[in-house]
Amino acid sequence: MGSSWRNVDAIIEDRLYLGNITAARSSRSLTERRVTHIVSVCTDAIPAELPESGICHLRIPVEDVDFADLLIWLPRAVQFIDQALRNGGNVLVHCVQGLSRSAAVVAAYLMYAQRVNATQALEMVRRRRPQIWVNPGFQEQLVLFELCQYNPNPSNGIYINWRHRIQSRLR
Repeated sequence: MGSSWRNVDAIIEDRLYLGNITAARSSRSLTERRVTHIVSVCTDAIPAELPESGICHLRIPVEDVDFADLLIWLPRAVQFIDQALRNGGNVLVHCVQGLSRSAAVVAAYLMYAQRVNATQALEMVRRRRPQIWVNPGFQEQLVLFELCQYNPNPSNGIYINWRHRIQSRLR
């Protein structure tokens, strides 16, 4: 196994890709992989979010910090990926480096789709993209995602308690 870090790796062969901003901005990379859907887990702009690109785009504007609330976005991201794959699409999930935020979203999708726990899902992602490093806050949120039965929302007790813990830590 070479130690070369690639811009993009296939997590599910020819269907679901995990990558960095470079992969998301490369029309050649997107065309080669026949990408029809992109999830951007960052605030950086990419050409594919323009309607004329013909690519379906979902933006999750979270920073790569432990206390960022990625959890509330996971159901929407997972549904977006799930629908795309069911309809024969190819999906790229990316953040800036393709190491933490996007890896957490792909892990959440695997948890939902294959009913595996957070640890197993992260292992599955790491086997395909060895350099991933999901920040501890997002690792905890993946555990909570399962505890919330894949549907964290503002009226869910587990979600509410976690938000209170985060808020009190930030004061």
